[in-house]
Amino acid sequence: MDGTTFLYTTYIRTTPERLWQALTEPALTDRYWGVSFESDWVKGSPLVWKQGGATMADPEQVVLVSDPFRRLSYTWHTFTEDWARAVGIGEEVRTRIAAERRSAVTFDIEPEGEIVKLTVTHEFDAESILHGMCSQGWPPILSSLKTLLETGEPLPTA
Repeated sequence: MDGTTFLYTTYIRTTPERLWQALTEPALTDRYWGVSFESDWVKGSPLVWKQGGATMADPEQVVLVSDPFRRLSYTWHTFTEDWARAVGIGEEVRTRIAAERRSAVTFDIEPEGEIVKLTVTHEFDAESILHGMCSQGWPPILSSLKTLLETGEPLPTA
């Protein structure tokens, strides 16, 4: 399928194990992202997304790749009315992004001495509205992840 890709690479002073933990443990993802996940992180397993008091569970929200400390990939969440209200997204925008093909995000983790190279790839439809939204959202999330792992505290929220 033709599509649009968001690609972001950062380098973090951490270990692959700590980075994996920060990507998969609800208490950590909530600290830097405001999102928590319920999953056993096995390929094909369901992924429940919790954000702003809304819970999104859908049979199409699944773990696509789970290679601990190396690669993690999953389908993006379902855009429910509860989620839209919780994060301040209007119904018109929610309806448009809900009609798009479900996107997927991949985290590639590569150790490089005392640091880890993290590459995030998020695939979207070619005419995706969500692409623009996530392209604005990913950099502060990933910066906060890096800060949390390097200092013990995430970036302050605006």
